[in-house]
Amino acid sequence: MLDFIGNKVTHCDGVSRRSFLRAGALGMGGLTLADVLRAEAAGGKSHKAVINIHLDGGPPQMDMIDPKPKAPAELRGEFSSIKTKIPGVHLTELMPQVAAAADKFVFLRSLVGSAGRHDGFQCQSGFHAKDLASIGGRPAMGCVVDKLLGGSGNAPAFVDLMQGRPLARNSARVGFLGPAFRPFRPDISHLFQRELEKGMKGELARLGKDHQVNLKLISGLNAERLDDRVGLLRQFDGIRRTVDVSTKSGMMNAMDRFNQQAVGILTSGKFADAMDLEKENPKILARYTPRHKEEGARGTTADGYNASRKLLLARRLIEAGVRVVSVSFSDFDTHSNNFSRMRHLVPVVDHALATLVADLGERGMLDDVLIVAWGEFGRTPKVNAKGGRDHWPRVSPGLMAGGGIRAGQVIGATDKIAAEPTARPVHYQDVMATMYQHLGLNPNATTVNDPTGRPQYLCDSGRPIRELI
Repeated sequence: MLDFIGNKVTHCDGVSRRSFLRAGALGMGGLTLADVLRAEAAGGKSHKAVINIHLDGGPPQMDMIDPKPKAPAELRGEFSSIKTKIPGVHLTELMPQVAAAADKFVFLRSLVGSAGRHDGFQCQSGFHAKDLASIGGRPAMGCVVDKLLGGSGNAPAFVDLMQGRPLARNSARVGFLGPAFRPFRPDISHLFQRELEKGMKGELARLGKDHQVNLKLISGLNAERLDDRVGLLRQFDGIRRTVDVSTKSGMMNAMDRFNQQAVGILTSGKFADAMDLEKENPKILARYTPRHKEEGARGTTADGYNASRKLLLARRLIEAGVRVVSVSFSDFDTHSNNFSRMRHLVPVVDHALATLVADLGERGMLDDVLIVAWGEFGRTPKVNAKGGRDHWPRVSPGLMAGGGIRAGQVIGATDKIAAEPTARPVHYQDVMATMYQHLGLNPNATTVNDPTGRPQYLCDSGRPIRELI
């Protein structure tokens, strides 16, 4: 809960006292009043953004967007295929809403290059987790965007809302960029319950207290304190004395940035309001709530039916000025009871995606917001003895929408059992390159310097998907 205390006073030049004080506070970190006013002036305009959706655990391609009705029964599973709005293209019966709006989507049936790791790092960076590990590892896309573009107004550039297995949640890591560009991670567990398995809880504990950056401000800081510039400066000076100021750790710059961000959030209120779904129009909130009949079995670590609202939260954050929002839906790790669990989970994702695309279209935001939904790998064509599907890195499914891309098409194809790509393989890094390009960053020409001073390309091999441009 954010603490808003103090009255708003507007000066004759039209700048509120809080805005003036906020500009002064931010100016201590290198931003001037002119910078802040320009950022706020731009805040009302549309801006390019990405919603990156991780289907946590590895989604089954043949049970979602690549049905194989002619495959042997022990491979194809129990779901029938249904027609879509694209002639000749079928999805499974679990995705009727996306099927009805298929002309707004792109279906990636030949995603390749999976590292086979049970996390979302590749979906956040395009790279393997071990790449450049000796100097901190590759940064997540959102962290790169934060460094190169920053946020709009008082909003963080990158907000990580991923839940689920700790390794997936920590996939949005800053890598060699250093702690100043960590993602902003508000705690949404009170909104969306996702139980962790015992092993995952231990994994999360080992990540330490710095794993999550909650929506918390400097102790004792509120709008009333902002009215006291001397007190505010004294408080910032106190923080500087207690922070590790070594240039090697980068923690000084990190604390300055987070404190600046906290001041902006506190005085603006726009970002905090975006995080509060109770401020949404009840009709819109109801629209994002699934209305289909609840079927199947909800796994212990799976999202509930209201998880569709995660994408409403993502839309609200983008309206507040966030450029990259990462979201997750869990749990696709179906080594057992695959079909019943998919009857629960896939319709939730189906409803969420179709509703988000329709909502963005009605608001005139669809061309500005690129949506990507994918996982760390696919699932085995063969159903195991426990009625589950195991890990399958050879091919993965993905969906894209918005961002001005050429929608209404399928890219790639697989063999008769959805085991191997047979046409137009698309690499994880190609998808990442497409996201960078949408944000106005040339993935094959733009670089960020690593700690050794060497420039690193945003994507070293991936290219924007040509069929979408």
